Amino acid sequence: MISLLCLKKSNTVWVSLVFDENLNAFHAEIDESIPSDLIIENAPLSDLSTYRVGGPAALLVKVEEESSFSAISKGLAKFPLPVLIMGNGSNVLISDTGFRGIVLKLGGFFETIEIKDTTVKAGAAAKLPVVARETVKFGLSGFEWAVGVPGSVGGAVRMNAGGHGSDMAASLIEVTILNLLNGSLLTVPASELQLSYRHSCIKSTDLVINATLKLMMGNRDEGERLLKEIVKWRRENQPGGQNSGSVFTNPKGDSAGRLIEIAGLKGLRVGSACISEKHANFIQVDEDGSAEDVRELMSLVIKKIEEIHSVTLKPETLLVGFDRDSV
Repeated sequence: MISLLCLKKSNTVWVSLVFDENLNAFHAEIDESIPSDLIIENAPLSDLSTYRVGGPAALLVKVEEESSFSAISKGLAKFPLPVLIMGNGSNVLISDTGFRGIVLKLGGFFETIEIKDTTVKAGAAAKLPVVARETVKFGLSGFEWAVGVPGSVGGAVRMNAGGHGSDMAASLIEVTILNLLNGSLLTVPASELQLSYRHSCIKSTDLVINATLKLMMGNRDEGERLLKEIVKWRRENQPGGQNSGSVFTNPKGDSAGRLIEIAGLKGLRVGSACISEKHANFIQVDEDGSAEDVRELMSLVIKKIEEIHSVTLKPETLLVGFDRDSV
């Protein structure tokens, strides 16, 4: 009789062989259309995340022009593989073992910002603080809040990022989305994205190419003053260093940071990771730290908040390469 353990091992080996075959075939498929120096095997991902931790990607593809998407979509259609789209890496925790799949990193071509009257079209790789400052420079108002958010436009749309009383939904008109599985390019109105607090219906296989915003005419001097106030507040109330911003979403009618602080968890440490003394909803990681330490600390905080406040905190941070339900 074949034991269950042997069956599991056999299945694991088979899955691994299929993955390796698909990965090699995908690599060969796109190698004809994308320069080889933009395709990196076993690529380190820690430098692409603001936590500065995490293992490698099986394959990293740096996308420098839109024409590359045709080859990528065809490759994925023929050889299915997990896909991760990396923006500024400011809201992601990558496991120490890395990501067994394809990581797509958009290059400078996707950082463009076009402004006409009160309409702003920003590429997915454009950094939010840059967009905020550029819109103020043109005398526009409504996007100043983003100056303190260390993310990119694509990621901000997908999670409906926000801060200081506003979010992407407040000014977003439409987005251009590429379906990586079939190569279709669609313009989707914001009203169809199901935007809510830190949520949209954009799938992991949907790549945001650009976003169009509708802002208001404002006063440049007033806008500059507001930018300075937001940056000053961030520096005074939030830590720098190796972190990924807010770890947990706020429960309805409350603040995750407040709940963690009054529970006495500031400074709580697991290995190389600790709850910030400056802001309780931030986790700081030591240099050469471990993603597993961060994950364990997140789990510990969730457990303690449940015990003390009878509230279940939900991660805002995207966990990549971990087992499902790992926190």
